[in-house]
Amino acid sequence: MWATPDGRATIWRRVGADHSLVREAERFRPWMLLDRLDDLRHLGDALQPDGATHGRVWWRELDGPGALRFMVSAPDLRDLSTALLRGASARRGTRVAHVRELGDDAVLALPSEEQYLVQTGRTYFRDLAFDQLHRLQFDLETTGLDPRRERMFRAAVRDCQGNTTLLEATGRDDAAEADLIRRLVSAIVQADPDVIENHNLHGFDLPFLATRARKVGVSLALARIGRAGLLERAAQRGTPRTDDPSRRVRYVIPGRELIDTLDAVRRHDFSARDLPGHGLKVVARHFGLAREGRIEIRGDRIFSVYQTDPDRVRSYAASDVEEVAGLARVLGGSSFALARMAPRRYERLADAGAATGVIDPLLVRAYLRAGQALPAHADAPATLHQGAALHLFASGVAHRVIKADVASLYPSLMRAYAIGPKRDHLGALLALVDGLVRQRLAAKAEAKRFPAGSNERFTQEAISAAMKIVVNSAYGYLAAGGGLTRFADVDAANEVTRRGRELLELLCRELSARGVTLLEADTDGVYGAVPESWSEADERCVVEVVAALLPPLVSLEFEGRYAAMLSHEPKNYALLTYDGKLLLRGVAFRSSRAEPFGETFLKQAVGALLAGDIEGVRAAYVATVFALRDRTLPTRDVSSKVRLTKAPAAYAASRDERREFAYEALMASGRTSWSVGDRVRVYRTAAGAGGVVTERDEDEVARVADPRDYHVDHYVRVLRTNYAARLARAFAPEDFAAVFADPEQPSLWSASLAQVRTILTPLR
Repeated sequence: MWATPDGRATIWRRVGADHSLVREAERFRPWMLLDRLDDLRHLGDALQPDGATHGRVWWRELDGPGALRFMVSAPDLRDLSTALLRGASARRGTRVAHVRELGDDAVLALPSEEQYLVQTGRTYFRDLAFDQLHRLQFDLETTGLDPRRERMFRAAVRDCQGNTTLLEATGRDDAAEADLIRRLVSAIVQADPDVIENHNLHGFDLPFLATRARKVGVSLALARIGRAGLLERAAQRGTPRTDDPSRRVRYVIPGRELIDTLDAVRRHDFSARDLPGHGLKVVARHFGLAREGRIEIRGDRIFSVYQTDPDRVRSYAASDVEEVAGLARVLGGSSFALARMAPRRYERLADAGAATGVIDPLLVRAYLRAGQALPAHADAPATLHQGAALHLFASGVAHRVIKADVASLYPSLMRAYAIGPKRDHLGALLALVDGLVRQRLAAKAEAKRFPAGSNERFTQEAISAAMKIVVNSAYGYLAAGGGLTRFADVDAANEVTRRGRELLELLCRELSARGVTLLEADTDGVYGAVPESWSEADERCVVEVVAALLPPLVSLEFEGRYAAMLSHEPKNYALLTYDGKLLLRGVAFRSSRAEPFGETFLKQAVGALLAGDIEGVRAAYVATVFALRDRTLPTRDVSSKVRLTKAPAAYAASRDERREFAYEALMASGRTSWSVGDRVRVYRTAAGAGGVVTERDEDEVARVADPRDYHVDHYVRVLRTNYAARLARAFAPEDFAAVFADPEQPSLWSASLAQVRTILTPLR
């Protein structure tokens, strides 16, 4: 849908067996919520109670104790805003230029489409399946990253039927680029998609396209209604904050939804923590979406490669839009399902935070549909928030490990003990959580009735995922401070975490009493080792017995069983599944700044350790030491990726007080300019200075000499003191020394390894 301040709403629906598009026009009366009518009194007789037959602005007082109790409406939101600002300026004695200057405590002014959705109770996609959406993906290839100086030279478009079209500029001047943009616009309009998707759509493609279209004088007539061009919307409440300037502005196209799959990737990784990166290529490989032999080209090389091997770039571009389509389907189901329930446009739910972006509009709708006044945003609490429990019971290597986990602990405790915000006199948040938990359980059960990959199963799994996102964010909404939510209540949040700590203590005590050796407990789950004689049935039985001791509505689940676990530090551990899969958790084992050689060593050594292969651990260490000393490792493998946070001028100003390795490496490599946010790979050279590694594509590696001038002794020390040290808790000190002895020092280490055993050390 699309709505405008003059009370006009346009709705597009797909109907019938062929899902043909129907466009409808409706009228609604724009509205606001105010804490007072004082700023509208200057209207005189033009301000009338709701239901009056005359006047220009109408009002009604809502019931309940909330501060925002006056609903005012007018035929045009702009006239209402003008009248409100005139009155507020007179009252304050200074000019008030925008409604947002009045503050959240004084006014609630939603975007026009949300006003319509709240007022009517409608939502998106009620009877539509995800695969019935008409989705289009497009991707730009440019001569560089700066649209002020660089150009578009090609675009890939994948239409709603899965057909990919590659568009190319016929020259290198403004006229050729203008023609390319017109053909791109024509291809999109002809396909008439409901949704336009790409990875980093708002961070790169749309801003680049908008800038170049203005530069060459082409109208971006992509909207289904209204004037041509991309419209901008600044980040609003409920949109996650970012330090990336390119993502502070979002674009809108009336009549279409813009979905940036980077948002879905970030949301997924926030909870799963399993992605090796957030770029399209690495994520596509992670989810199995990349075709075999997929061509990869570094961004700064695309245009140069195109000039010598255009077919390589064509294949690259086609893969990009195919992978975006797959990624949007894999990760987009939850946002699609959220749009079925929350009074917001699909694209806003896709980039919003779950607490303020989803729960807040649901509660606003609940209160207004009940005719109840809304509270203002809560002040920052005087009481400190008390967090969850975290216990490390033992470190080292354990075998036959199980994990027992409370499903949605905090929402379950809120339901079980009726813990809600005291300002929520309707009990809407608890009712919402209760209803969504029930819907989630029903959707999980319903999904099992359909075959994997079917539309029906995908829909039900998406509903379940969406419900999980919202219910798990209910506690965060409750605990939010600093006036971020209307119903924040730190005392209630502390009661939830207190109950959570008590429950975790109960789980630990009861599992331990029944023969489980506790390893780690964190918030809502417990890892423990079971006796060698236990079968899987025994493992499940002990969890079921303890689950029966928990309060109603709190469910303990048998989440997993593992052959072995390396417990290193709280929230930092490694697991080996019974089918041989290694799982690494925590920054000690997975860090974006880790040198690749260290990551490779850890995977090999920890895998061997948990499999009981001590000689394999030693072999991984020895092989890595010799690879460093013989310089058989490429320089990239010893480099660390860092993000630059200082501009050249800022670093120059602070350099005399503190020299930082990354910037010194850049300067030593001849780099005098860079941008905040750039990520570079740096390493220590044999001379002790810093060096910079240039990323190479596969077709470049053989043609570019690798200096391999890294500081061998430094990286051997890093191997031992940084990476090997993460296995120290698995051995007695003398055994650790034997396993990781210098391979070039005469030793009988190979004979002594037969006596080495892993250990598990109780810590409490």
